[in-house]
Amino acid sequence: MTDAVHSDIPARLDRLPWSRWHWRVVIALGVAWVLDGLEVTLVGSIGAVLERPDTLGLSAAQIGWSGSIYIAGAVIGALLFGRLTDRLGRKKLFLVTLVVYTLGTLATAFSPDFAFFVLCRFITGLGIGGEYAAINSAIDELIPARVRGRVNLAINGSFWIGAGLGAALSLVLLDARVIGPVWGWRAGFALGAMLAVAILLVRRNVPESPRWLMAHGRADEALRIVEAIEAEVQAQHGQLPAAQGRVAYVGNRRSPTMREVAHVLLRRYRERSVVAVALMVSQAFFYNAIFFTYALVLTRFYGVAEDNVALYIFPFALGNVLGPLLLGPLFDSVGRRKMIALTYVLAGVGLALTGWAFMMGWLDARSQALCWSAVFFLASAAASSAYLTVSEVFPLEMRAMAIAIFYAIGMGAGGFVAPVLFGALIETGSRGAVMVGYLIGASLVIVAGLLALRYAADAERKPLEEVAPPLSSGDGGH
Repeated sequence: MTDAVHSDIPARLDRLPWSRWHWRVVIALGVAWVLDGLEVTLVGSIGAVLERPDTLGLSAAQIGWSGSIYIAGAVIGALLFGRLTDRLGRKKLFLVTLVVYTLGTLATAFSPDFAFFVLCRFITGLGIGGEYAAINSAIDELIPARVRGRVNLAINGSFWIGAGLGAALSLVLLDARVIGPVWGWRAGFALGAMLAVAILLVRRNVPESPRWLMAHGRADEALRIVEAIEAEVQAQHGQLPAAQGRVAYVGNRRSPTMREVAHVLLRRYRERSVVAVALMVSQAFFYNAIFFTYALVLTRFYGVAEDNVALYIFPFALGNVLGPLLLGPLFDSVGRRKMIALTYVLAGVGLALTGWAFMMGWLDARSQALCWSAVFFLASAAASSAYLTVSEVFPLEMRAMAIAIFYAIGMGAGGFVAPVLFGALIETGSRGAVMVGYLIGASLVIVAGLLALRYAADAERKPLEEVAPPLSSGDGGH
C-alpha cells in the first residue's frame, strides 16, 4: 500500500472567505436545477398543446408516459453518471452530463412523433439525473464548510426559478400573437438548449475538485488548483488566515467497488442511510403528489381555464425559491438535525391542514394556490436539505454514487407512485379521496422529520472529512 499523504488542502478550501470565485462556481454549477425546473414545467404547461392534431397529437396517456420516461432517464442517468463521477472526476462528468442534456432538449424541439419525443425526454432525463450526482458532489467539495448548508439549499431551491421561467416561457411562446401553439412549444425546448450551451461555456472554467484529486493520488494537480484559487481570493480579500488541520489520503486509491459502497451504506453508516431514504422518498412523494396534479386540481375542482393554469405556478414557485434562501442560513447556525426536523414536520402539518380546508370547500383557486405556496416555503427548504444530507454524510470516494442511489430511490418510489396514485384519486372527482392522498404525503414527511431529529448527522460547519472520513484515510472504510 502507498504511504499516506497528509494534506491541508481541505482546510485551505474551507478557510477561504466568500469571493467572486465562489459566486462563479455556484452560478456555473447551480444552474442545473434551473434547467430541470424549466424542463419539467415547460412539459407540464404545454401538455394540452401536444394533444392538438396540428402539433404531435398525443393522448393524455402518452403525455403521462413521457413524464414517467423522463423520470426513468433521470434515475438511470444518476446511477450511471454518478458511478463515473466518482471514478473519472467531477469536472469531466459535469461537462458530459450538460452536453447530454443539451442534445436531448434540442432534439425534442424537432420531434415529429411520440416515439421520437419520448426518446428525447429519456435522453434529457439521463443528463439531468447525471447532473444531480456530479454537481452536488462538486459543490460540497468546493464550498467552505461554514456556509455549505445555505449554499446547497439555495442552489437546490433554484429549481423553482426554472419552474417560473418555464411557466413564463409557455405563456409567451404559446400566445398566438407571439409564435403560437404549433411552433411555440418547439421554440421553448430550443431556448432551453441555448441556455445550456451558454452555461457550458461558463462551466469549462470551474476546476476539478482538489479533494477528489487528492483521493486519487494527484496531489500536485490539487495543489496547483488550490494555489490558483487562493491567489484569486487573496487579490480580492487580502492576506488569508492560516489553514488548520490535515487529512490523511492513501494515494491513488482505486474507486470503491459496489460491494464496498453497499458495505458503507448498509453497515458502517446504516442510520445515515435510513435517514437519507426517508428524507428522499417522502419529499419526492410530497412534491410529485402536488406538482404533477396541480393543474388537474385547479381545472377539475376550481374551474380554472387550462390556458390560465401557468399563472398559478408563479406564487407556488416564489414560495419554493424563498424557503431555502431565507431558511438556509439556519441550517448552518441552528443545525442540521433541528432544522431538517422542523421543516419536514411543519410542511407535513401544513399540507394536512390545507387538505382539510380543500375537502371542506373553504378555498377557491386563489386561496388554494396561496396555501400551497406557504406549505412549500417550508417543504422546499426541507426537500433541499434532503439533497444536502445525502451529499455530505458519506465518504468522498463514493459521494456521487451515494447521491445517485438515494436520488434514484426517492424518484423511483415517490416520483413514480405519487402521480399515478393522485391521478386515480382525482379521477374519482371526490375531494375526500384527494384528501387521503394529501394525508399520506403529510404523514411520510412528518415521520421522516422525526427520524432526522433522532438519527441525522450534525454536519453543520464541519469539514466534509470530519463528517465522513475518506475511505483512503483508513478511517472511513471497513
